[in-house]
Formats: sequence, C-alpha cells, structure tokens
Amino acid sequence: MPVVSVSMPAELIDRIDALADEHDYTGRSEVVREGARTLLSEFDDDRLEDRELAGIVSVLYDFGTQSIEHRVTEIRHEHEAVIVSNDHSHVDDYCLDLFVLEGNLDSISAFVGTLRTIEDVGTVDYSLIPIDSVGSLQDV
Repeated sequence: MPVVSVSMPAELIDRIDALADEHDYTGRSEVVREGARTLLSEFDDDRLEDRELAGIVSVLYDFGTQSIEHRVTEIRHEHEAVIVSNDHSHVDDYCLDLFVLEGNLDSISAFVGTLRTIEDVGTVDYSLIPIDSVGSLQDV
C-alpha cells in the first residue's frame, strides 16, 4: 500500500490516536483511511442524483476570527445561486453561520466542500432532502 504524508495539527493527531485506541483500530492510518472513505462517499447517494434538493448547512468557528468570517463571505458570494438565505449568529464563544440552500447535488456538495477547506473552521454540518419528497412526508 502506498504511503501518504499528511500535515495536521497536533491536537487532531491526538484525537485520532485516542479514537484508534478507544475503538480498537490498528492505528491512526486505519482511522484516516476510514475517514477518507466516508468523506468520499458522503455525496455519492443515488437517491439524491438528478433531483432538486433543499438543504441546511451550519458552519461553526471561533468568535473574532476575521479571516474565517471573510472567507465564508467570499464563498457565500461564489455560491449565491444555491443560497436561499443565511444567518450569522454568536453562540457562546463561536460564530455560527446557517445557510438554507436549494439546488442540485453537485452545486450543494461544491458549496459544502469549499466551506470545509477553510482552515480552523470547527465544523461544517449539513442536512439534505429532495424537494419532491416534501409532500409525501405529510402522509407518513
């Protein structure tokens, strides 16, 4: 198997090592491989392909980090075609940006993927639903 060298903060390495120990992984390489597989398959869902989707994306980062806030604003402008609305709030010592999206899987995954590339962002979470299934949810 080829070896890949990856740079990451010491805190992240410590968390990976702790996860490996706690869940009986053979080591950090196995944890990183599983994480990579999960990320690569995240938007690989045939049920969402070729459908109009609605989604919510949340971005959490440390309060007062102007470089992150500036980059989130740039990304918002780059992807404004899929953003229906957004809100910026302060929660404890964090900034929380919420985005409501409407678009296809490719455009939404590009938006989420770009947000995830911002250094020092705490989390980027999302939830998607096909718009054409909304009416059927009322019957459940």
